[in-house]
Formats: sequence, C-alpha cells, structure tokens
Amino acid sequence: MIQFSGAGKRFGHKLVFENVDWLITPQDRCGLVGGNGTGKSTLLKVLAGLDSLDYGSVTRAKGMTIGYLPQDGLTLSGRTVFEECLSVFDRLRALETEMEALTHAISELDPAGEEYARVAERFHVIQSEFQNHDGYSIEAQVGAVIAGLGFLASDWNRRTEEFSGGWQMRIALAKLLLEKPDLLLLDEPTNHLDLEARNWLEEFLSNYPNALVLISHDRYFLDVVVKKTVEIWNKRIHFYSGNYEKYLAQKAERKAQLEAAYKNQQDRIQQLEAFISRFRYQATKAKQVQSRIKELEKIERIEIPPDEGAIHFRFPQPKPSGRVVAEFKEVSKSYGDKFVFGDVNFLIERGDRIALVGVNGAGKSTLIKLLAGAEPLTSGTYTLGYNAEADYFAQDQYKELDPSAALIDDIGRAGANATQTELRNLLGCFLFSEDDVFKKIGVLSGGERNRYALAKLLLKPSNFLLLDEPTNHLDMRAKDVLLESLQSYTGTVVFVSHDRYFIDKLATRVFEVGDGEVRVYPGNYEDYLWRKEGGHVDLSLSFNGHGAPPEDEPAPAVPPPAQVKPEKRVNPMKRKKLEERLQTAEKAIAALEAEIASHEEGLAQFVSVEETLRLNGLVEEKRRRLAELMGQWEELSEELETVNAG
Repeated sequence: MIQFSGAGKRFGHKLVFENVDWLITPQDRCGLVGGNGTGKSTLLKVLAGLDSLDYGSVTRAKGMTIGYLPQDGLTLSGRTVFEECLSVFDRLRALETEMEALTHAISELDPAGEEYARVAERFHVIQSEFQNHDGYSIEAQVGAVIAGLGFLASDWNRRTEEFSGGWQMRIALAKLLLEKPDLLLLDEPTNHLDLEARNWLEEFLSNYPNALVLISHDRYFLDVVVKKTVEIWNKRIHFYSGNYEKYLAQKAERKAQLEAAYKNQQDRIQQLEAFISRFRYQATKAKQVQSRIKELEKIERIEIPPDEGAIHFRFPQPKPSGRVVAEFKEVSKSYGDKFVFGDVNFLIERGDRIALVGVNGAGKSTLIKLLAGAEPLTSGTYTLGYNAEADYFAQDQYKELDPSAALIDDIGRAGANATQTELRNLLGCFLFSEDDVFKKIGVLSGGERNRYALAKLLLKPSNFLLLDEPTNHLDMRAKDVLLESLQSYTGTVVFVSHDRYFIDKLATRVFEVGDGEVRVYPGNYEDYLWRKEGGHVDLSLSFNGHGAPPEDEPAPAVPPPAQVKPEKRVNPMKRKKLEERLQTAEKAIAALEAEIASHEEGLAQFVSVEETLRLNGLVEEKRRRLAELMGQWEELSEELETVNAG
C-alpha cells in the first residue's frame, strides 16, 4: 500500500533517520515509538505526503486515501459541530439528493418510455452505492463518534469556533474517524482526550477496518490498539511484532543477544590480535599470521549503540507530615453562576497517592488548585494538616518561567544552596546536558519547558505534592522513571493524569469529580472501573483507605476460631468477597441475557433502517459484554473453589 526504500531525512546537519525500508500493508496497525526528538512526527508527515525525503523513495498505491491528524494547530469555523462532521459525507448526501430527484422524476414518467428506463437504471446505480456506503446511517454514525469523543448533545449545534484548541482537535479527529481513510495517521491522538474518551477511542481503533500508524506516549493505549511496534532508535528503524509490552520484551532479548555476540566477537578479536602480535616476526608462523590478519580484516565489527538518554532522579524524601494531610468539610466551588461542585467532604492521609479523574471540564484542575491554595473556596472549610507543605505543579507551569533567563542561572536562583555540579547533574537527569544548560528558556519547546519546570520543583522538597498532568510532554521512558520515583516517594501525592497506565500503577485511591460531586473509590483505576460497573466494594476498605469500615456499613463478621479449620486457613473475608462478586456477576449476566432477548424481539419487527442499525449495535455490544462477564464469572468460580479447598 505504501513503501519506503532506503529512505533518509535530515534537518540541516542533523541526520534524523536513514536507510529506512518499510512496507505498510492493508490492516497494519503500527505504533511508532522512540524518544523525544528522534523524528517520529517527521516520519509521520512524510507518510502523509506533507514532508519530503532527502534520500531514498516512498511509493504509494494508486487511489489510496490517507488521513493525518497532527498534534495540534487545526482550527475549524463556519459550521456547527454536527454539520462539520456531517460534511465528511457530502458526496453521499449529494447522492441522496439525486435519489430524491430521480424518485420524483420516475413518478411522472411513462413506464414504457426510454427516459423512464434510463432514469430507473441511474436510480438503481446510485441507490446501490448509497447503501453500500451505509448512506442511511450517516447521521447515526456522526452522533456515535462525536458522543464517544465527549461532546454533549447540547454541544452538537454549537459553532466550531466557540471551542478551545483541544476540542477543535477532537472535531478534526472525529472527521477522520468518520472518513475511514485507507491509511490513518495519528500523532498523539489522546493528547486532548479525557479517560472516558480515550477508552472509547481505544475500542474504535481496535475495530478499525483499515491500516493505521499512530504515535502515542500512552503505554496502555498502545498495548490495546497496535499489533506492530516500529521504533526509531539510533537513527534507524527497528520492527517488533506485537504491542508495546511485547516490544519491550523483544527489545530486551535483542539487546541481550547483541551484547553476547559483541562479547564473543571481542574475545575472538583479542585472540587473533594476540596471535598476530606474538608470532608476527617468526618466519615459521608467517602463513598462520597472514591467515589471521585476513580473518581480522574481514570481521564486520558489532557496535553496541549508546544507551538511550533517560531521566534518572529520585524525589528528595521530605520531612514527615501529620497523619491527616488535608481535609475538606462541606466545600463548594462556583465561578459566578457556574457551579463546579458542592458539599464535598474527604480526608487525605499521609502516604496517600490520589488520582483525580473525570471528564474534561468536570473540575479536576479546580479541585487541585483549591488544595494548593491557588483558588479560594466558595464555601466550606479546607484544613491543611500539621507540618504539611504543599508544592503545586500546574499544567501551564512553564508560563511562570522567565523566557529571557538561561537554564543554569534560573535553576541556580531556585536552588541557592545547591552547588553548580549538583544543578548540572539535575538538569542532566532531565536531558539538558553540556551546552544545553546555557539555553534561554524562551527558545525551548513546550515539552522541554515542562521538563525543566518539573526539575525546578525537585529543588523544593515538600511532603504534599499536587501535580496537574505531570506526564504531559514526557516520552515513555521519562514517564516510567517519574512513575518509579513517585512510587518510592514517602510523601503524599494528589495528581491529575489522562494516562491510564500511570494511574493504575501509582494510585492508591481515586477521586471521581463530576456532576457537582467528588466521589471516593479505594484502589487504582482498574478497581475504580470495576466498582463503577457494579462491582462490590470491599467492606474492609475504609472511606479513606486506611482500614476501618465506613460508619454506615457494619463491620465484617469474623468467625470464631472454633469455626475455622486450622489446616485449611481459609480467609473468611476473601471468601465472602469472592462470593459477593460472584453473585454480582451472576445478576449482571442474567440482566444482560434478558436485555439481549428483548432487543432480538425488537429486531424481528422492522421499523426503520436506523432502528435496525441501533438495535444491532446494542445486541453486539451487550453480547461482547456478556462474553466478558462470563469470563470473569469463570475466573471467580475457580478462585472461590481454590479458596474453599484451602
């Protein structure tokens, strides 16, 4: 479908990549990975035909369609959101208009005439094309996509120019998804999406019928969507089968094999050089020496590429705070007539790692600003605990930086007690090395400034970190190191992130912000989703995640020692939890089966094409969910049997 042969690209004296041979076939699902600045976006632009190669060639199949979504910069105006997305189907709508005109003409023509036959034949041709392209469901398709990407029904008839840049990118993404090009190219499509929209996009792309190549720093997103990983590393392209997780395993294997081959080769080279050096001047060994010299010259030397730059740091361990770090009592927040949330009560304790989740605009950033003291409460009480010191990292933290200051000077003022060596080491951890430390902040990209702002934060150790999207503009390796550092951090963390993998690995509790409330869930994001879907909340987990059951729930009964057989050591709480989860799953399965049966009865009576499509979609979705629930039920049954068996 599209092929690179010996492709290479330069920017001035800088070589981005070279000797790229790559064939993209229909239904390929590729994730393009690599560190910041390795050329991923450039390669995607070349694929899209928006940039050219300096070496080699690119061949595209005749008639193929390509859709490209950049990271940002797209603006739309002049139409409503629904009209803008519906414009994707302008050709089909023109066919529909022609069909209506032909239908009117047919009703007035003589069935025995030649004109009638010609008009009827044209009607048949365009009707077949209209049906083959799902023309009767275009409005339903538009509604499904824009709703999936987070647009409320009230937004559909708003003008596109009323929306911010992030929402404009969502509209552009919706149009591409509706077009279904032969090759879909997406550069960080999840940048402007909340978790709910990301989850929807994951499922949509998993079922996408054509080829796609995407760049993403969201590890979970890559794991779900892609089936092949293409890495730009050391100015070359490397191919791996499977998703990101499999790519990491395969890369580690390749590196181990390369290092073993390198060691074996070095051993052989040393043997040859030692023999040559020892017998070079002995006439009786001249033939053997010449043989080994030739062998040495023919060896194609294995090179170990330099280690990839990565951020290596540890948060300085802060002085301990009191047990209670922060408390909200009856807190409300409004901006004029705009109500954000009200009657909010929660307790944050030492060591908590709390993820704030919710749709865009629900109030996550507002809540974290209230905790930081950057916004006043409308009503209620906020108490910062004993010895608790808050540090706040905002989404636009870099805007507070002095663009005229050099990095080393600016960070020197922030860390007056640190030596130049310590400051340089810290900047080096964030990939600012050598002469980079003398750069002016104003010349840095948004991602570089974000990394630098995070580095400055480390110079002010605190025991209560408030982080609003700290992973923005960080590549995958940097996110992993940041995650590891936060996991070992002994203070308290409240953070906002749209990276599901990051939340899953870090959070000990989830605060859901939405519908004017803040709801508290114990566990990570997977636990939160399970409970949202109707899962039973473990009564051994408290409202604030520290052991005591909520006041409105009875404490779990513990059987007396005589009732427990010592040899089996059955955990009664675990068994009870499994039994309740099993019952919940069984009820959900029964409900789904009833709903499927009801929808299938509806399909037996034709009402309209739109209704049939809607019911078909519902049946497919519920059958998929039923299969998942059945799998969960089987796993729970096996686990319960194991627990009962001791």
